[in-house]
Amino acid sequence: MKGTGQGLVFTTKNGTPIEPRNLNRSFEALCARAAVRKVRFHDLRHTCASLLHEQGADPRMIMEVLGHSSIRVTMDIYTFVRLDSQRSAFDRVGDVLRGDGNGPNDDDGANGALSAV
Repeated sequence: MKGTGQGLVFTTKNGTPIEPRNLNRSFEALCARAAVRKVRFHDLRHTCASLLHEQGADPRMIMEVLGHSSIRVTMDIYTFVRLDSQRSAFDRVGDVLRGDGNGPNDDDGANGALSAV
């Protein structure tokens, strides 16, 4: 493939930039062929940001990967917390609250209830 000197990763067969409408059309066709729910190609940027954030990546690094000029845009608009991550966090809170020995399987009769000390 002939390079354009523009630092592009994906190009047309001629090495020119891909038109956004053509990219979206091709991506929609790939989603249909793969039998996955329809998402916008742009949504992949949000997914990338969210997964990087969830794995503990530095917000500034995520900002640079996405080409944003503001961490606020990256963190407030591009990242989201997945439902399973929220559930996991609340499960851990429950574990901490039950950490005084009042777990659901304890034989003290409290059956997981919090008791005053």
